[in-house]
Parts: sequence; C-alpha cells; structure tokens
Amino acid sequence: MRFALLLGRMLFSLIFILSSFGHFSAETIGYAADKGLPAANILVPLSGIVLLLGGLSVLTGYRAKVGAGLLALFLLPTTFMFHNFWVITDDPMSAQIQRIMFLKNISMLGGALILLYFGAGPLSLDRKLQHRPIERA
Repeated sequence: MRFALLLGRMLFSLIFILSSFGHFSAETIGYAADKGLPAANILVPLSGIVLLLGGLSVLTGYRAKVGAGLLALFLLPTTFMFHNFWVITDDPMSAQIQRIMFLKNISMLGGALILLYFGAGPLSLDRKLQHRPIERA
C-alpha cells in the first residue's frame, strides 16, 4: 500500500501532461474560439502551460498542493464551458459523449481537491524536502 498514492499521482497526472501539448495547436485554439472563449489564442496556450506545470507538480510531488490547485482552477471553468452536454439537443450521441467528458472532468476535479487538501504523500519531493537535515552554523 505504500506505493498506492505514488501510483495514483502518476495515473492522475498523465492526462494533464499528455493533453497539455494539444493546447498549442491551431485546431484546439480554433475549437475554443468557436465555443466562445475570448482571447483563445492566448488563453488556450496558457492553459497548456498550466496543465503541464500542474501535472508535473502532481507527478513529482513537488509543491503538489499548488499543482493540484492549478489543475482544479483549470478544470472548473473548462468543464462547464466545453462539456455543457445539457445544451446539445440535436445530436444524442454528441450529448452523451459530452456528458461522459463532463463527468470525467468532475471526477478529476474531485481528485485535484483531494490532493489539494492532503498533499502528495510520503513518496514525494515535498516530503523529501521536509525531512532535510537541519543545517548548523
């Protein structure tokens, strides 16, 4: 069980790290602009940086609470703006896909909030840095 939290952090961070790179593509920026995101050409790449930094922070356990907070701040508005399945009335399949994506993001938001509260756990850089020897003058 000692490695459960480390494995959980690894699995949790994977989607954020891998998806961050797509936030620098013209397709993703265009999609966000079509969904009504203002200044999409600035905000979408910025969100890619947030995803990468937050994901790496959670993965390594370095300032994991900050990283989890960044991911939560990303997930909250994007979940409701980009996966608003309740407005799709003409295509049941698209509505179902967006409902699944909405619930996936809500679940990830829950995971981020748990990490924000409890931190990265024992197998993390945060914990290692807390236990450094006291330097004497």
